[in-house]
Amino acid sequence: MEVQKREERIYELEMTQSQAINRIGCRLPSLVSVPAGEFMMGCDLGRDDEEPVHEVYVNAFDMGTYTVTNEEYQLFIAQTNREAPESFTDKNFNNLRQPVVGVSWEDAVAYCQWLSRLTNLVYRLPTEAEWEWAVRENRQCKLYSWGDEDPSNFDLYRRGWQDGGPQAVGLQSPNVFGLYNLGDNVHEWCLDWYAPNYYQFSPFQNPMNKKPSSRRSSRGGSWRHHVKVSRCAARSSLHPLFKYADYGFRVVKVLS
Repeated sequence: MEVQKREERIYELEMTQSQAINRIGCRLPSLVSVPAGEFMMGCDLGRDDEEPVHEVYVNAFDMGTYTVTNEEYQLFIAQTNREAPESFTDKNFNNLRQPVVGVSWEDAVAYCQWLSRLTNLVYRLPTEAEWEWAVRENRQCKLYSWGDEDPSNFDLYRRGWQDGGPQAVGLQSPNVFGLYNLGDNVHEWCLDWYAPNYYQFSPFQNPMNKKPSSRRSSRGGSWRHHVKVSRCAARSSLHPLFKYADYGFRVVKVLS
């Protein structure tokens, strides 16, 4: 029964997407359905800002199958006259199927707002809790999406990303939810303001830090790091106006 419901949900997503594409004549980010769930967020073997490990519940949501690509971001630029990322002129970064990088948090939010207006749906960035739930796939308290095995044991993380930029999206296998590169390739902007002590007082249901600070939260590993995949609970952050060549984003569609 649960498999049938999931298949019906995927079909519904595809139909909604198809209708939107037909209406506006463009390709939109593909989505997969992530079920509601309860999990232990954080890690007691990581940095201080990953503690305490605490129980969290998130509602179901639809998440971008991939990080937003250059091809998808180009349409946004064309329709809004927003400044193109510097990476668009660099051959290591401007393949249409590579994730768009060099975008600020505000650029990413502007893209989500534009996509919402275009489709009459509600798009936004994922919260930290949604992102961690999506990468964990219900593997409670495991260090990585696959378990606790050191990433250096995998040839992908020893030898991959040798071309001086991120890979095209979708080259690796998806996780159980059908999401690609969740934890590697590029850092991904999240909706939350960053606070190192947020877990000490965050709520149980759908936590999202709304208290302004100097930085916005981000998640995931990066092509330019020695260890190119992040632990599930690893947190990062950056000033919302900064733009780096290893920062991109993926979208979440809010369910009605």
